[in-house]
Amino acid sequence: MKHEAFDVIVIGGGHAGCEAAHAAARMGTQVALITLDATKIGVMSCNPAIGGLGKGHLVREIDALDGLMGRAADRAGIQFRLLNRRKGPAVQGPRTQADRTLYRLAVQEILAERPDITVVAGEVADLLMEGDRVRGVVLADGSEIAAASVIVTTGTFLRGVIHIGDVSYPAGRMGEQPSNRLADRFSALNLPLGRLKTGTPPRLDGRTINWEGLKSQPGDPDPVFLSFLTAEVTAPQVSCGITHTNERTHEIITRNLGRSAMYGGRIEGVGPRYCPSIEDKVVRFADKTSHQVFLEPEGVDDPTVYPNGISTSLPADVQAEYVHSMRGLERSVILQPGYAIEYDYVDPRALSLDLGVKAIRGLFLAGQINGTTGYEEAAAQGLVAGLNAAQFVRGREAVHFSRTDSYIGVMIDDLTSRGAAEPYRMFTSRAEFRLALRADNADQRLTPLGRAIGCVGESRARQFETKLAALDAGRAHLAGESWTPRELAAAGFKISQDGGRRSSLDVLAFPDVRFADLVRLNPQHGETAGEIGEQLWRDALYAKYLDRQTRDVETLRREESTRIPADFLYEGVSGLSAELQQKLSRVRPATMAQAARIEGMTPAALLLLLSRLRAPRKLRDAG
Repeated sequence: MKHEAFDVIVIGGGHAGCEAAHAAARMGTQVALITLDATKIGVMSCNPAIGGLGKGHLVREIDALDGLMGRAADRAGIQFRLLNRRKGPAVQGPRTQADRTLYRLAVQEILAERPDITVVAGEVADLLMEGDRVRGVVLADGSEIAAASVIVTTGTFLRGVIHIGDVSYPAGRMGEQPSNRLADRFSALNLPLGRLKTGTPPRLDGRTINWEGLKSQPGDPDPVFLSFLTAEVTAPQVSCGITHTNERTHEIITRNLGRSAMYGGRIEGVGPRYCPSIEDKVVRFADKTSHQVFLEPEGVDDPTVYPNGISTSLPADVQAEYVHSMRGLERSVILQPGYAIEYDYVDPRALSLDLGVKAIRGLFLAGQINGTTGYEEAAAQGLVAGLNAAQFVRGREAVHFSRTDSYIGVMIDDLTSRGAAEPYRMFTSRAEFRLALRADNADQRLTPLGRAIGCVGESRARQFETKLAALDAGRAHLAGESWTPRELAAAGFKISQDGGRRSSLDVLAFPDVRFADLVRLNPQHGETAGEIGEQLWRDALYAKYLDRQTRDVETLRREESTRIPADFLYEGVSGLSAELQQKLSRVRPATMAQAARIEGMTPAALLLLLSRLRAPRKLRDAG
């Protein structure tokens, strides 16, 4: 049986698949979204939260291009927090605790608004090929669906296996079958496959938790949203609880390490180093007697609680024992045991920057199939794959994201050039231009691009134009008025009496100055809207650092060929993390360019290394 033909087929209804389908549809193509169960489109299969450090930047960038994740998360948000609030705006990350049901429904509602997206229930068993070009898919029932382009977003379903202690069984996630036939097809196409793993904690019944005596963590009173379009909170707000593991917890885990699927040798895949299981934490940080555990409600009308920080592959009985050893959880009931899941992924070095498979025209991959971990990383890849699948269908030039203009560009460049030896997670430290790539200015950076390629709708475009006009007018006003040192001192600003006049824009960049302080110079500044004034302050605050940042990046580019002595002692480089010292000592890169390609290497670390390499040279030159 043959179905109608489409421009783009998206396989999978997770975060990557939803974003891919929506992006391709916004670009004017007819899209088929194929998933095993249409009711589970948009399901949050792990933690009930969106955003955070680095991840919040990605969500804002998706939103700036008119994607759906930020809007859905805000509709479902039951707690909003801006992480790193006490630090500078460049490393602050908006995060939303979401009601799982509300999030899933919001995603489905946003997709349903697009008549150019058709949801097809079924399992994709094979790809239709014509030489080196994909032409559609074959479903498990034998029916075929033709398309000019196919996007694969299978998450953890490719040959997925769940592990709970010594019990293992095939699954894509708890309660769902894996996708083995498609994995076999990928093997037959000679795509480079590897094996990764991730895990989840046991889910608890919040009605059986003793919340009294536990620290409560409420949301921010002045919520920062993930979407530039969101104006107000729409869901009831909740607080999270905080408990801790203790010496008894660690003793239980240590005693049962041999029963852990990972430590018992039953898992071959590599897990996420930056989101370790509780077994990993106890082993790797043996000197610590306690680890923090966040008790996160999964919904307003759902008693399920997600204990963030204790993911595991230990047997269910051991999970119950160590959970009950923690304060407040002594009588808690486990609704679902934690588990590790192992799955196939494709080495992302087989992809181009548009996330198309180099060897197969029209085939794009997005999400955990590319070796990443996290909803936000998956959705950002889905966006890129969706945009480029549409461009491919239309015979237009691919859309590439640069490391200089987006975290999306950083992630895709990292994946396609370095691969993923472990599940890839976004951090602000990965970006050379992180002072410019802030969450607050994602729309200024990317919405013009979205408008140019046609993926930004009229409503968002109008709102952005209004905001941009207000920023331009405010910036011109600030730059157009200037003050003498005496006038500034009289208004209470700390300033050297050097005779030079400063514009209000210059004053805004002074330490400890906020936009509201400018009212002391000119009462008219009080008329500037709050968010516009805050944005002007953030832009002015970082302006003086951007030139220095650009110079640092150019220095690293010039010094790529600098040789590193074979006997160089990395342990002596002050400021270099122990982790990078170990990696550099093991890999022994011959040049700075090779050092830059080591997984986890950052621009700051490279500059430290370069400084140490230059020191002996300076001493030799002086002698």
